[in-house]
Amino acid sequence: MLAVAALSARAIVDAAALDGLRTVALDLFGDVDTRRRAHEWRCIGDAATLRIDDDRLLAALDALARRGEVRGWIAGSGFDGRADLLERGAACLPLVGTAPEDVRRVRDPQAFFDLLRSHGIGHPATAFEPPLSTAGWLCKDAGGSGGWQVRRAQAGDPPAAGCYWQRERSGVPMSATLVCNGRDAVLLGFNRQLTQAIGERPHVFRGVIGPLPVSDRVQRELTAIARLLAGVFRVRGLASLDFLLDGDTVEVLELNPRPPASLSLYPRVGDGGPLRAHLRACEQGELPSAPAAGGLVRGVAIVFAPHELGVDAACAARIEGCDGTHDLPQPGTRVAAGDPLCSLDAEGRDEADTTRQLAQRRAALQATLETRT
Repeated sequence: MLAVAALSARAIVDAAALDGLRTVALDLFGDVDTRRRAHEWRCIGDAATLRIDDDRLLAALDALARRGEVRGWIAGSGFDGRADLLERGAACLPLVGTAPEDVRRVRDPQAFFDLLRSHGIGHPATAFEPPLSTAGWLCKDAGGSGGWQVRRAQAGDPPAAGCYWQRERSGVPMSATLVCNGRDAVLLGFNRQLTQAIGERPHVFRGVIGPLPVSDRVQRELTAIARLLAGVFRVRGLASLDFLLDGDTVEVLELNPRPPASLSLYPRVGDGGPLRAHLRACEQGELPSAPAAGGLVRGVAIVFAPHELGVDAACAARIEGCDGTHDLPQPGTRVAAGDPLCSLDAEGRDEADTTRQLAQRRAALQATLETRT
């Protein structure tokens, strides 16, 4: 049995279930489908805070370690910039993934961008002191995730640990889904990141579509970059490399050393699923073969509540009854306007087909949210 800890553990729990792996889900939401797929669920924080509670996490891991039937735990979203918490958790129960000291290195923006510069790898102009003029600059927090850590720079922004400034660039936001063994990496595919502006946050993550084709030149360049970074930072297991793509020009943004949201786009990896590949890479150093090109294009999209919503039993049933819904809220949940409500998935022949299906499913879901009983 495995433990999975994250802000929301549902996607990793689903991936584990595809591989016949039993899980204990540790997250903030306890969504209907998370509890349905996991062997058991434990709360590790208040959903309203969007932050994992140190004491709850460590108590849960300690209790699982004393039971003796859980082989280790996988850290998902919510641990970016929290290597100390990973370290403390790993002292309770073995961490199956990138070691905390290596997470600390790869999430250090100065070390990361210095390495890119030393190898001539393209990236947006980056500064660690406030620019004289903030026009065209973003302010980023290396400890955040999901685009919530990115905002437009403002005059008077003070320097702070983990914060840096980066030029806003044109280009399509993309990611590469990786499996790494601490020395090398295999690319599973390339994905388009879907983002939207929410308040002062111009690039909030709202979904991902892939695998998508790229040119041979881009594929060669990103394969070389991923293999280099996986070895230098000793990344282990599933990970993602975020970048901007403008024609054939690549600019690297960050490397996330944990199972990414895009793992749902890759239900088959080698002779199993993505979680089986993660375990083999972490525990045996075994990497899967690179997948063949082609096949279905899948998409995952977050649905944000259009207005404040009280999810009663009837509303929860309507949400679950819509095609492709996941991360299903429990009856009794209250969701503020603009907060994540659930997610959708779809698959199609190509990116346009998948995008169209996601839009249709979103429209159908939004129509049900206006239904009154």
